[in-house]
Amino acid sequence: MRGMTVRRAYCFLSQRLFLVVFLIPQQGNAHPQCLDYKPPFQPPEPLLFCKEYAKFGCCDLDRDTQISQRFYQIMDYFDHTGFMACGKYIRSILCQECSPYAAHLYDAEDANTPMRELPGLCGNYCEDFWLHCRYTLSLLINNNDTYGIEEDRSKFCKYLELKDPEYCYPNVLSNDDLNANLGDVKADTQGCIQLCLEEVANGLRNPVAMVHANDGTHRFFVAEQLGYVWTYLPNGSRIDRPFLNLTKAVLTSPWAGDERGFLCIVLHPRFTMVKKAYIYYSVSVKKQEKIRISEFLVSDSDMNMLDHSSERTLLEVDEPASNHNGGQLLFGLDGYLYIFIGDGGKAGDPFGKFGNSQNKSTLLGKVLRIDVDNNDYGAPYSIPSDNPFVGESDARPEIYAYGVRNMWRCSIDRGDSVSGQGRGRMFCGDVGQNKYEEVDLIEKGGNYGWRAKEGFSCYDRKLCTNSSLNDILPIFAYPHKIGKSVTGGYIYRGCQMPNLNGLYVFGDFMSGRLMSLKENPETGKWSYKEICMGTDKTCSFPKLINSYYKYIISFGEDEAGELYFLATGAASATVRAGVVYKIVDPSRRAPPGKCNFKPTPVNIKGKLIHFSPKEEYVINKKPSTTPIPKPKPTKPSTTVRQRVPQTTTRRVPSATTIRPRPLYTTLRPRPPSLTTSRPVYWTTAPKTTAKTQTIRPGKRGRGKPRRKGERRGRIRAGTVRLVSADGQKDRGRVEIFVRGEWGTVCDDMFNIQAAAVVCRQMGFSVVVRVAKRAELGAGDIGVRIMLDDVECEGTERTLLHCKHAKLGKNNCSHDEDVGVICGHYEHPVE
Repeated sequence: MRGMTVRRAYCFLSQRLFLVVFLIPQQGNAHPQCLDYKPPFQPPEPLLFCKEYAKFGCCDLDRDTQISQRFYQIMDYFDHTGFMACGKYIRSILCQECSPYAAHLYDAEDANTPMRELPGLCGNYCEDFWLHCRYTLSLLINNNDTYGIEEDRSKFCKYLELKDPEYCYPNVLSNDDLNANLGDVKADTQGCIQLCLEEVANGLRNPVAMVHANDGTHRFFVAEQLGYVWTYLPNGSRIDRPFLNLTKAVLTSPWAGDERGFLCIVLHPRFTMVKKAYIYYSVSVKKQEKIRISEFLVSDSDMNMLDHSSERTLLEVDEPASNHNGGQLLFGLDGYLYIFIGDGGKAGDPFGKFGNSQNKSTLLGKVLRIDVDNNDYGAPYSIPSDNPFVGESDARPEIYAYGVRNMWRCSIDRGDSVSGQGRGRMFCGDVGQNKYEEVDLIEKGGNYGWRAKEGFSCYDRKLCTNSSLNDILPIFAYPHKIGKSVTGGYIYRGCQMPNLNGLYVFGDFMSGRLMSLKENPETGKWSYKEICMGTDKTCSFPKLINSYYKYIISFGEDEAGELYFLATGAASATVRAGVVYKIVDPSRRAPPGKCNFKPTPVNIKGKLIHFSPKEEYVINKKPSTTPIPKPKPTKPSTTVRQRVPQTTTRRVPSATTIRPRPLYTTLRPRPPSLTTSRPVYWTTAPKTTAKTQTIRPGKRGRGKPRRKGERRGRIRAGTVRLVSADGQKDRGRVEIFVRGEWGTVCDDMFNIQAAAVVCRQMGFSVVVRVAKRAELGAGDIGVRIMLDDVECEGTERTLLHCKHAKLGKNNCSHDEDVGVICGHYEHPVE
């Protein structure tokens, strides 16, 4: 063959010895991934050269054309006979860049390690390649130094072979387990959908809402329960000056689970022209707690700040209790403002004969609809003429729907991008009472059943059997063994994850579960699937993680329709444990370039704070822990939930040998090395189970060495116990063992941080409440007061490590003995 002769002569020109550095590729655990370290996709146009990957792979038509050109450049060295003998090998090898498993074939699943120059071949295929076309190797990698191994079959195949019989080429094509359902949403053996996350913001204090301006800037705004709203740019950086600061007006506290505070923000749907924002927050007016809905104008001098002097109150509603505040504002497609208000609090809606929710003369327990346009010179809002109860005697005209308990997080469906199906539907999560949580579709004039019904079940049987109830049933309800506080979400309508289109994603605040509903368009029924984090290497793409903080507070959409959720590791408005996560499907992405956008420039006043993620999903890292986040000092009467340190697993790259740099692939920049350990609150997505693992109080972990000086039967100084009349283990008077005897602790400076030390010693993960003035019992006459003036940071091992007065010295009495109520994070907070 003339081509072969030319090729052999060309190789003999090399006078250098070639030293081959052999790599042993990682075995097993591969997953679909492209050479750009992203999931595969369906090409928008059919491939003409690597046709076997036209339905799903890693090449678009442009890259397919480049590979085709490369193939014919190589084949120019061959005559017809050589073309026929070697063309099939060269084409197959070049096209592996388009394979869904390209990253594994090129050993490129880790962006921190070098890639192979050629895809990994199976042993038998490599021997056939060597027998027929071994002299083409230098052409494939454009390096004539390979002549030294072209003559040696053992070296040749040691260089090209992938020591993985399942994932090497061509076996990877015939592996039914790998290729069945390729590109579909991944699910584990229990059917739990496996997704991944990207951390996009952190260090937030109970982030309660995320909204965008829909003005082309692709900014998004995140609100904290304290009353701050922050502006984030598309590159992840945050402007140092808040978009809004209402901290002096907002009524909230550091107590874990306090439902009062800054609860929602929404921007006018025509924000580019009508530069207004609407705020939902708790206030105290003459000691009366209220819900306030206000309107703000954007500052004339700064597009990233509201004019704080422009506040105009649209509506105030008295709150009879501190819980069930609702807290959602939405603009519908009709341009009207929808307001979702809770039933007034307490339990069971005990107000009046039938409760607030069924009473149309009050705004509590309702969905309201008002018109806030053209209100600059008149009333703050007007009533849409087609509101369902306009003209009805004793009914408030603002009411759009009623019979709701405490709707927490609602959203408007953007509709399918092609058909528009579903556009304008309003989804809400309604928090239940004792048994069920529900998801509702809001309809004009609808009665959603509370307090007659909770989910599909009767709560007030007399009301439930009333023939005039005519309530609208939820599209889905789940029992409290799955979760105890629903957080409504969104229908996914973004561009980047085509598999998720039409999926309603929501969560539960208490259990930390992510869940989904999928509608059957023919029957209108919704099917449920839990969402879990991808296991093993499923999420091992750059920037992706597979764990999250447990308390899911809210969901959000960015301007492009991508989906996020906001969670925290400590349900307190003062602890910086809040994170914003972007949801990512690792099984399929949109084709490169399809979802690109160019944000409108934003004029920045002030400084930009660069975003640094605290977690990186890296392979095989040893378990590590970090300290509990320290809350800011609070008043003595406040409490903060904290969790016991846990050991969590992270991953790091395994050791590899450096390979020669590939010629026909672009080197990708390595992500910055992150050394921050996983936060103690970080959890993997829980599985659906009725049982929840708790920490056994007072029990050392398995395999944990006994501390120095610790002996069986001997009580260590600083040991604490909770003493209660009824013997409850999670609450009682705090007593500490000092100098061989038990004594009490005074409450004058004892606060949440000190309580956290006590609860952690007792094996509990959170502080529910600090009880003062001997509320949980006073010490007997024979019991000494051991500690006074206790001041802790919350991270100390015992109270003796905190600042305190001299042991046994005090200026208090047993009437001031402090008590503590502890709990586990699974416990609900009403």
